[in-house]
Amino acid sequence: MKLNEWINQQLSQSISIPLEYTSEHSLKAQKPINLSVVTQFFPPDYAATGQLIEELVKNLGQQGVNVEVFTSQPGYAFSSQSAPCFERVERIKIQRSRTAQLWPGRIRGKAVNGVLYTLRALLYLLRAWRRNNILLVTTAPPFLPFIGYLANLLFKLPYVCIIYDLYPDIAIALGVVSKRNWVVRLWQAMNKRVWLNAKGIVVLSPAMKQRVVANCPQVDHKISVIHSWANPDLIVPIAKQENWFAWKYNLVNKFTVLYSGNMGRCHDIDTILKAAIELQHEPVQFMCIGGGAKREELIQEVNQLGLKNFTFLPYQDKDVLPYSLTACDLSLVSIDPSSESLVVPSKLYSALAAGRPIGVICSPYSYMRQLITEADCGATFDNGDGHGLAQFIRLLNRDQQLGERMGKAGRQYMRSHFTPKVISQQYLKVLRQALFADEITPVPQINSK
Repeated sequence: MKLNEWINQQLSQSISIPLEYTSEHSLKAQKPINLSVVTQFFPPDYAATGQLIEELVKNLGQQGVNVEVFTSQPGYAFSSQSAPCFERVERIKIQRSRTAQLWPGRIRGKAVNGVLYTLRALLYLLRAWRRNNILLVTTAPPFLPFIGYLANLLFKLPYVCIIYDLYPDIAIALGVVSKRNWVVRLWQAMNKRVWLNAKGIVVLSPAMKQRVVANCPQVDHKISVIHSWANPDLIVPIAKQENWFAWKYNLVNKFTVLYSGNMGRCHDIDTILKAAIELQHEPVQFMCIGGGAKREELIQEVNQLGLKNFTFLPYQDKDVLPYSLTACDLSLVSIDPSSESLVVPSKLYSALAAGRPIGVICSPYSYMRQLITEADCGATFDNGDGHGLAQFIRLLNRDQQLGERMGKAGRQYMRSHFTPKVISQQYLKVLRQALFADEITPVPQINSK
């Protein structure tokens, strides 16, 4: 055999192996995915994690996944304290715990509800594991992923874990508990077991991935960074002059700065207050919509300082969000420096969808700085730089066209990167890899000698 013919034969054989492997993988990937999703929050709750999961499972259902959701009775709904125990929407079956949540507005109540829901979720899996071939479990409540580990241990059910908030690291960063506490050490050990046995781990930012890898280097290869998202069909830019919400709260003729969402311990509210103090005698109105531990503190400080440029509203119903999120000229997102890489603000993505410029208050190392720069949709500020934020507000107030250009650029960037359709395809890839990883025949290695 001539040398050229031998080389061509070897190349042909080496190429055919991946092709056969790809064909086999494609066939296995066509098997039905029967997905069980376990998360405490789901509509009619207005908690952001529940709203995101609802859009995710709807889009997975549209892509052929059979979805079964186990969730809790609402604790943060607007008009109802209970919801149907069983619902079915197309390919999605929703099952709710029969017991209502206890004292949802209190810290101890939240902890008790989280523990009770986790126990109910374990009982649910004892019955449901036979009809599902993969489990998706969230960190809502934070210790919930451990039932994924138990389900895998007991029933060999593969699971993927979504890390929304990284505990106990958040509690340590906020000074709630010492890192030497036995509960912390136990929790960290449990986290490692959960991560090591998971078929996939989803985190919401590159910095969060680095934090998980620092705690457990062995799981680096199974971590996927998948951002949160917003629905551009639900949240559509509306001019303030045509927005009933802006008229209702007298915002049409004022430059309005909006903070919408949780004002919790992980968010920087002090920098916003500094900017508001500097702008108190200028035609700028700060609108704060939502709740959280820092909300009452901020209201007290505003009253003590006699500031007249603040309006406070509670969380708004999902039907109102398209109007409340667009009744502004600038949207704010903030993260406390102690919480960087531990939480990711989902409000960023809905702000992009609203088509308004965005001001982000964060550490110099935040992934949001690169995102805002790439999207060319606003500006970022160091924690404590209230003067810089005030100057940016003045700039946008003078140059309306600049704000419009930034808003359009941000929405266009979001439509390319962070829609439910785009993100659900990334989740589907993770689920397929997790479900079929053990079934795929390894690619033979060609001896180069």
